[in-house]
Amino acid sequence: MKRVLAVALVLVALAAAGCGMSGRESILDKDELVIGVRTDLPSVGFRAGGKFDGFDVDVARYVAGRLGKEVSFLGVLAADREKVLTQGRADLVVATFTIDQDRKQRVLFAGPYHVSYQDILTRRDDTISNVRDLKGRKICEVQGANAAKRVVEERGVAAQVVPFPDYKRCLAALKDRQVDAVTTNDVILAGLAAEDGSGLRLANAQFNEQRSGIGMAKGDVAGCEAVNRAITDMYQSGTAKKLLDKWFGKSGLDLSTIAVPQFEGCS
Repeated sequence: MKRVLAVALVLVALAAAGCGMSGRESILDKDELVIGVRTDLPSVGFRAGGKFDGFDVDVARYVAGRLGKEVSFLGVLAADREKVLTQGRADLVVATFTIDQDRKQRVLFAGPYHVSYQDILTRRDDTISNVRDLKGRKICEVQGANAAKRVVEERGVAAQVVPFPDYKRCLAALKDRQVDAVTTNDVILAGLAAEDGSGLRLANAQFNEQRSGIGMAKGDVAGCEAVNRAITDMYQSGTAKKLLDKWFGKSGLDLSTIAVPQFEGCS
């Protein structure tokens, strides 16, 4: 009886280890992955006619394909990204999810799959050209994003942060002069300005490196390492360059140097 009990306890321990620290099944054990992507970011992650598209969506498709998995997409906004992972509604999140130490307390990150810079979008008649020019100005903060916070806290610029639920509302507020600037990843701003077409100006200030990672449930180290191998292959095969050219080649962003990003590690 004792031997049977001991074997049972070992099997339980092995099963728990296989599920990772989060107690959830690894992405490697699934046939289909649910991947959270943005729906509000032109050229990055958007939905048109019921179809998901954009750079992040193509990255998600590539990674799932390299893992040999079917994929279905879940539309998320900035404020949803951690929630859909911790609640188990998504297996991965590829949604301009900047890696930082605070977020790493709650979710695991593979990658980054892309490194960009924070920039500033303004009206064409405004004189803002760098992050210091935001002092005393009103800047849009999308709920769930941390770009405006980084201006105030990391750069020490005394800007007034005004919250909005999404970038569509941010752009409307910018054009209506409710705010003076929108600041976030340069690829997001380039896509927004191109779609808007009203003559908004990208400052090309390039500050605060932005490391966009693939969010996962805590504990799935084996799954994270497999995703990192897929990202490496995406760059080494030239696919990353093709996708960046496809979505941002005409945006004015500097795409002259495209190399495998330095990974954060899966612990």
